[in-house]
Amino acid sequence: MVELNMGGVSLPILFEQSRKIHQAASDSSVDQETVKKGCELLRKCEEMIGKLGLFSANETKEDISTTNLKYILVLYYLGELTEKIAAEDRIQVLKAAQAKLKEFMTFCESMELVPAEELDSSAQGRSSTFADQRAKKIARFKRQKAAESKLLEIRERKERRGRSTRASALSTPVEAGEEDVEDEDGEEEREAWLTTISLALCKTFDLLDVLKKEEEMLVSVKERLSQEGDGEFSKSILDERTKKAEDWHRDAATRSRFIKPATPITCATFAQDVLEGRADVSQFHEHKHQPMIFGPASLVGRNPTSEREKMAAQVFQPHHRLPTMSIEEAGLTEMEIMNTWQEKNKKLMEEANSSWYKENKLMRPSEEDEDDDDDAAQDKARAWDDWKDDNPRGAGNKKLTPCG
Repeated sequence: MVELNMGGVSLPILFEQSRKIHQAASDSSVDQETVKKGCELLRKCEEMIGKLGLFSANETKEDISTTNLKYILVLYYLGELTEKIAAEDRIQVLKAAQAKLKEFMTFCESMELVPAEELDSSAQGRSSTFADQRAKKIARFKRQKAAESKLLEIRERKERRGRSTRASALSTPVEAGEEDVEDEDGEEEREAWLTTISLALCKTFDLLDVLKKEEEMLVSVKERLSQEGDGEFSKSILDERTKKAEDWHRDAATRSRFIKPATPITCATFAQDVLEGRADVSQFHEHKHQPMIFGPASLVGRNPTSEREKMAAQVFQPHHRLPTMSIEEAGLTEMEIMNTWQEKNKKLMEEANSSWYKENKLMRPSEEDEDDDDDAAQDKARAWDDWKDDNPRGAGNKKLTPCG
């Protein structure tokens, strides 16, 4: 294999280092120094590939050797890593990333690596409908999933074959036939790199759409800011808003020393009356439930005062029984019941620990009296058993005697 050394490092080593950096940046977030280092290594790889002349415009994917297939991904890796660079001028970063990704797509198209569906959709351009765009994205997603599953299958197959080769090498000597294994490995490696390029193409199309939308958004924001006066206008607005916020907080701190906070509303019924304008916050409320009134009074929105208005308000009443107390009154009633129950338990505990309870416990019958009662019951039971032995059941019944 032809290699070019630049600074003492060959092309395969540079590509492997940059590929690991790209994989780390894709799997998790890395620092900017690592991203810039990866971009620098990929630029060196691109320069080496150009000097070596590994690819030609007259070639297709069948003409490229398996060893050189992986270098097609240099432009894709460079475009993705360029997009991850954090810079003040984000628009220039997006343009540079899009340029590399488009160059990768153009090169793959010349090598006949781009699917026919993508070529047809790119030829249609923006004239395609939403249904066509949706179908295109679904087909691209299916190709991406198929490529990922195929790469996983190749990796597992390679691992199994490696384990079996190591096991057979330990048991049998090396014989002729290794060339077949090497040819199989070469075909598998070529298939893996072609699948990786197909997966990179699917991701490139999606990433280009995202970068293009982001660039359009940033350009429109930049134009609007330039029309409105850019930084001076924004700074004046921020200063004005800051001054208003400081004045409001200063006045609030001054008023808080002389204003007494209002008593919080703890009754839901009274709060509803305040919200609907039937009561004032300053009014005193004793949590007395007012029954819900239907009919003309509810339509007018005020409480009836005269007897006639009350009778008119009771024309249309609900078929069910109205509540006799509010939720707040029910809660207070339950609280009173709980307090009474706790006081009763407390009193019982005090009585149990008092001397009166202990004295009453000592006044109970002694164990000797209980033993005497047990002996008397035992004597009675023995006497009854003796009588039953002397008088068996049916002994005095002469009618049961058989006839002689």
